[in-house]
Amino acid sequence: MQPSDLYPDPSSGQPESKSRPIIHVKELSERDRHRILRHFLALEESDRLLRFGTYLPDAMIEKYVDGIKFEQDKVFGVMSHSFRLIGVGHLAFAPRTEKDEATDKARVAEFGVSVSQNARGKGVGARLFERGAIHCRNADVDTLYMHCLSSNATMIHIAKKAGMEIHREYGEADAYLKLLPASPASVLMEAMQEQVAALDYSFKANARAAAKWLRHLPGWK
Repeated sequence: MQPSDLYPDPSSGQPESKSRPIIHVKELSERDRHRILRHFLALEESDRLLRFGTYLPDAMIEKYVDGIKFEQDKVFGVMSHSFRLIGVGHLAFAPRTEKDEATDKARVAEFGVSVSQNARGKGVGARLFERGAIHCRNADVDTLYMHCLSSNATMIHIAKKAGMEIHREYGEADAYLKLLPASPASVLMEAMQEQVAALDYSFKANARAAAKWLRHLPGWK
């Protein structure tokens, strides 16, 4: 599979799968830092191992989340109906090095994703990856890397489906995907996705606030 098969230019007219549930992926910001922390702290030990490649105790999770630079990297999230993060994708940018032979661009990006246990098998991880990939296209980054344990079957599946070239060594796997250049259609697609996701985010936030207010009314059960 070629990357262009999975991430076609939106002007090509290729329809998305009709069986895929509607999953809104929104760019997160500083105000969501506590929600991101809550998401990671809720991950079980085995899930932390798969996400970070090693088990991180709560103190290290807190340090990691505190160190996220929203002005430099991009963090994407999927919210549940109860306004809790059920999926987080972290797109970290770094200057190109001599080891990055797959590109001659000034920057490369690495993607990491985690999905809450009760939200798996619904395409949340794949949608987060797609959102990260289209952002890379529009940010003039043509190479997207993923690093994970070889035992992380879900991420390996996403990598293979995306057409990523996978290298395995010593129980770990490195994969990279070559992306198409940006186009007016890809820029418009990302903007529309973010706008719809922002509306969904606001609706769920307001619904949660209204529910909390109702619970404080006299006689409300």
